[in-house]
Amino acid sequence: MKYEISSFMNEQKVKIYNGNILTPFRIISGSTVVIMDGKIAEIAAGNIDVPDAKEIDAKGNYISPGFIDIHVHGGGGYDFMDGTVEAFLKVAELHAKYGTTSMLPTTLTSEVEELYITLDNYKTAKKQNKSGAQFLGMHLEGPYFSVNQRGAQDPRYIRNPDPKEYKEILAHSSDIKRWSAAPELPGAIEFAHYVKSKGILVALAHTNALYEEALIGFENGFTLATHFYSCMSGVTRKNALRYAGVIECAYLIDEMDVEVICDGIHCPPPLLKLIYKIKGTDHTALITDSMRAAGMPEGESVLGSLKNGLKVIVEDGVAKLPDHTSFAGSVATADRLVRTMVKKADIPLIDAVRMATATPASILGLSDQKGSLLPGKDADVIIFDDDIRIQTTIINGKVIYNKN
Repeated sequence: MKYEISSFMNEQKVKIYNGNILTPFRIISGSTVVIMDGKIAEIAAGNIDVPDAKEIDAKGNYISPGFIDIHVHGGGGYDFMDGTVEAFLKVAELHAKYGTTSMLPTTLTSEVEELYITLDNYKTAKKQNKSGAQFLGMHLEGPYFSVNQRGAQDPRYIRNPDPKEYKEILAHSSDIKRWSAAPELPGAIEFAHYVKSKGILVALAHTNALYEEALIGFENGFTLATHFYSCMSGVTRKNALRYAGVIECAYLIDEMDVEVICDGIHCPPPLLKLIYKIKGTDHTALITDSMRAAGMPEGESVLGSLKNGLKVIVEDGVAKLPDHTSFAGSVATADRLVRTMVKKADIPLIDAVRMATATPASILGLSDQKGSLLPGKDADVIIFDDDIRIQTTIINGKVIYNKN
């Protein structure tokens, strides 16, 4: 049965057949996914009869859980800090076309007033978001960072944790689900305790911590390493002695999760292989960390808000500072993450998809709702070909994007 997206939006029963279903552990060839009322109702081998269902022929392609991006700043020419509801909606729409079915919109260091505007826009946009990747909550990246590891973060706004400030921010918004900070800063441990007490995921980022400081951070709630390898300390030498850093700490603590920008540039293939070998699929999440230039032609762009953002140049598949001294952000989309892991790092497709679906769902505590195609879970489903090119995106049982 052929269909148009517009006629499909309110259907309650959907049958996806003739596809190869990706589970976290195996591929079920020539199988069927049945969706009822926005939930996965059944996974079956072969082409089963589903009366009165709208049908989607997967045409022998892969049927996968939707990608979950737990760190994303923008795309399609928009950034979440642009100060508009439209920016949220347009970013969500852009990434849905590339297989992202849910995301954590992410901020940059900024003035508190600008942050409040962003949080307020999120609340409004979440209610209006009907045609893009689902919003799972806000991720605050900063402003409590090490200046020495600031990367492209604006140093004007970097500071130590201020209890009055972060308590007011959390009182202002109940939509914050993750906060990234540097664990070695004065007051960072108290910050982690308070944020964690609110049910918020605490991550370490833009940090110059030594191994011992990162370990203390982990013991006090810093359980996720933000954009692993980027803007964090590794082995350093002081007074002829070598000291381990955050990277080594993340490797040595089996329980610490890491997220990786898998564009093949921020972390080249040998590092992706190393991360996979040591951390494995259960503790590695693939992220885009993409800025507004994702899905756009290369050239000049802006990192952060149009008002206070940083001018950057997009070339060679990545954003760079104008003087070419540092990367200034990713322009990856979620399909590229999986493609890079499979095509360039030689990671099995099942594991690459798992790191973009089941693992981020687990990190966010949403494994009972998202991350795999099992009965009762949200019907966030994508169809892609052998080159991981997205053919169809379905969110909560509704077709959001169809290539044809």
